[in-house]
Amino acid sequence: MTKKKEVTVEERLRALYDLQLIDSRIDEIRNVRGELPLEVRDLEDEVAGLNIRLEKLTSSLDVIDNDIVAKKNLIEESKALIKKYSEQQKNVRNNREFNSLTKEIEFQELEIELAEKHIKEFKVQIEQKKEVIAETKERLKERENHLKHKKGELDAILAETEKEEQALIAKSEDYKEQIEDRLVSAYTRIRQNVKNGLAVVAIERGASGGSFFTIPPQVQVEIASRKKIITDEHSGRILVDEALANEQKEKMEKLFSKL
Repeated sequence: MTKKKEVTVEERLRALYDLQLIDSRIDEIRNVRGELPLEVRDLEDEVAGLNIRLEKLTSSLDVIDNDIVAKKNLIEESKALIKKYSEQQKNVRNNREFNSLTKEIEFQELEIELAEKHIKEFKVQIEQKKEVIAETKERLKERENHLKHKKGELDAILAETEKEEQALIAKSEDYKEQIEDRLVSAYTRIRQNVKNGLAVVAIERGASGGSFFTIPPQVQVEIASRKKIITDEHSGRILVDEALANEQKEKMEKLFSKL
């Protein structure tokens, strides 16, 4: 690992504030995207779920159709048996044989009746499933259109900002390499612990930027002297004086305009 050169406190403060400006710019770009990537992912999942549901519903219709065919075949078989038994009744030798055949005919008639009842139930199920399929298709179309719209939004934002974001991320890593590890660790920890990601802030009208707690005049003088790194006792943020902040902002604006 390359040893980082010895730098003054002021140089460290400038490098830290530059790093903050870069990371804040990255945050701004990501805020522009907002929840769009998550929305697109959720919509993709929903569309996939609806497609799976349609496949299952269509498959269940095929099963019901096969069940209806099976019941119709059963009816035909029962009718054939009824015809057969009716013919046999004409040639019976006694009442016992006749009654036995009559029971067989009655059984087959019940089979036909039950099969016809099942077919009616299956047809009701088909109509119900067709309604659900129609509703699901309508929902799927609406969700696909919404997904297309959101993807278009996201693609437009990515096309506009991705190149700049990647360049800024690379710059952020470059600047971290120029700052000693303990300060980078402290900076990262502070950024993670504050809502707006501001780990290094300037004194604005006598108060800490981002938290607005007043800084005592003596501490303001120390900060302006740039002899040591001072943190805000309320928020833990690293503090820099307004003049230094303005100088670095001007410098970084020129950098951002080139990206």
